[in-house]
Amino acid sequence: MINSDFRVVMLVDSGELSKIIYNGIKQDFNIVQVLVEEDISSLHLIKKRVKRLGLLKTAGQVMFVAFNKIIMRMSAGQIAAIKKRYSVSDADFPRHNSMVVNSINDEKVVKMLKELKPDAVVVNGTRIISEQVLVATDAVFLNTHVGITPRYRGVHGAYWALVHDDMENCGVTVHLVDKGIDTGGVLYQDTIEVDQFDNLNTYPYHQIAKAIPLMKRALIDVSRGDVKARRGIEPSRLWSHPTLFEYLKFRLFYGVK
Repeated sequence: MINSDFRVVMLVDSGELSKIIYNGIKQDFNIVQVLVEEDISSLHLIKKRVKRLGLLKTAGQVMFVAFNKIIMRMSAGQIAAIKKRYSVSDADFPRHNSMVVNSINDEKVVKMLKELKPDAVVVNGTRIISEQVLVATDAVFLNTHVGITPRYRGVHGAYWALVHDDMENCGVTVHLVDKGIDTGGVLYQDTIEVDQFDNLNTYPYHQIAKAIPLMKRALIDVSRGDVKARRGIEPSRLWSHPTLFEYLKFRLFYGVK
């Protein structure tokens, strides 16, 4: 362990990628608590998207999400191969220091952060963190984003980079957390390589594997008081799920899966 006095709290979702990050850094850092946010209901997400994107766009995205369940089942073998290639583990969070919360913005989370007094908070896969949570502690908040920011904020950063033939910006970012969506200062970035067996369900596993050493470097910087943020790759744009029509078009005519 690099420094047992350096205290880390994790704010994460319950998915495999968050577990991979946890297992990737736990040997080197003192993770005092893992707060796991419950999954947000599909209906809640759909209502928010309708307000932001409109009914037609949202309907197309819902159809894509349904179609993608088939692709996801077909991706299991490639995902297993990627985890083996990078020697990453998706073992569950330990019971002794993990807790499920309804929302990462609950008052319970604010209270725990004040009590735990972490030096760093590692974030992955949660909803947007409220200002109330961000000011609950003097800790530095670090997020892993599966995309090169701020050019590919939002979701499916690698997929959208490939759609735009932007392989040099097909990668992952570790950045500071602010009140925006993936808008915090960039600390470290790296690119990934994909092959014919990959698709938008497998890209994130490459990205998270590449993110683990970046997150370790960022945590070391925080422990030394030597955090240096930069703006990142412009232009800034927020991306969402493709519609089913868009996905089929890009797959048939661009060869992007």
